[in-house]
Amino acid sequence: MPDKTMIALRGLEDRPRLLDPELIAVCRASGARRLQINVDDVDVDGAMRISELDPPIDAVVSVWGADPEPVLDALRQCCVAPAAWSVTERVPLTYATAGDGSRVDALANVAFLRRPGDLARAEWLRIWLEEHTQVAIETQATFGYVQNVVDEPLTPDAPLVDAIVEELFPMAAVADMHAFYGSGGDQAELERRMTRMLESVVRFGADRNLDVVPTSRYDFDFSAG
Repeated sequence: MPDKTMIALRGLEDRPRLLDPELIAVCRASGARRLQINVDDVDVDGAMRISELDPPIDAVVSVWGADPEPVLDALRQCCVAPAAWSVTERVPLTYATAGDGSRVDALANVAFLRRPGDLARAEWLRIWLEEHTQVAIETQATFGYVQNVVDEPLTPDAPLVDAIVEELFPMAAVADMHAFYGSGGDQAELERRMTRMLESVVRFGADRNLDVVPTSRYDFDFSAG
């Protein structure tokens, strides 16, 4: 059983249903010690979105320590074909939440990365995890940053994805690039940060063939019983 499972939902018509107590109860009963729901909703309207997949990703459900099958069965009531991956989580920048299902006060971006075919997996991981990580932290106003390396797909129709990145930004970043990059209104500093970030992502192909989903995030901590 995977420690962390991430599930992407497309063609989601009823976003509020993801927070239905019955669905939360199914996730808890699956053995999950934690549940995280990220959904593209009205609170993040206007934020930058990049979509390679058609239809685009509308939400991401993450569970820790759960049997993914009952969770997937429940989510199939919300969309046609949820796609799931087992991932290995790395947290360079942690942010504690209440865990009571309340909305995190943030723009929560979720990015789905794909490794370029001309870059070996070991080298791709080295550049991303060892060299790019600090650049991302230093050039953006993130206050939460999680890197998920995909171990294997758990559904037969899961799109090709090599990694999934989760980042928390101030809510002002929905509409303000200075708030997104933490440049304090200084145009020259904004351009410097954007240039440095772009140069870094180009090195491992994260400037193309990716999906970036702006979301609201809700966390549930079941570990306390």
